[in-house]
Amino acid sequence: MSEKSDIFKQVVKHKGFYNYAELYNFCYDWLKSEDYLVEERQYLEKMTSYGKEVKIEWKAWKKISDYYKNVIEVTWHILGMNDAEVEENGKKIKTNKGEVKITFVGVLERDYEDTWEKEPFWKFMRSIYDKYIMRTTQDEYEVRLINKAQAYVEDVKSFLNLEGRREQREIDVK
Repeated sequence: MSEKSDIFKQVVKHKGFYNYAELYNFCYDWLKSEDYLVEERQYLEKMTSYGKEVKIEWKAWKKISDYYKNVIEVTWHILGMNDAEVEENGKKIKTNKGEVKITFVGVLERDYEDTWEKEPFWKFMRSIYDKYIMRTTQDEYEVRLINKAQAYVEDVKSFLNLEGRREQREIDVK
């Protein structure tokens, strides 16, 4: 079985105005632009008395060598999402309002094809290979994944803050 190491975890929370469709597309397109394959493992929507509740789970992965694979898991939980309108330059724009919580987890997966799992001897050799031969390479891959995942989180935060501030400013003007 492949070995997985969770090396990054961060949560982004936003309460207020945002455009759900644009946020969804932004997050998905960011992963695709970085050559990640994205699998949507769960998409649930249900109406509550406070608005729509949405749960989404993505698993995005990218092979970085024959032995290592980067995985970014993205879990969304949206509460109380309602349609809203804001005014921008005299025009009414449809948007959404509610609470968004997005959790990002970066995982470095080793031996993702289970090449070293076929026999006990190879499994033992893998532990030596990981510990002594590939340690510096693994450290480098971990740092790269942390930096990439952090950049993703910062881009999502910027997207939410820009959207929220712009729409908030327009509401204050009304």
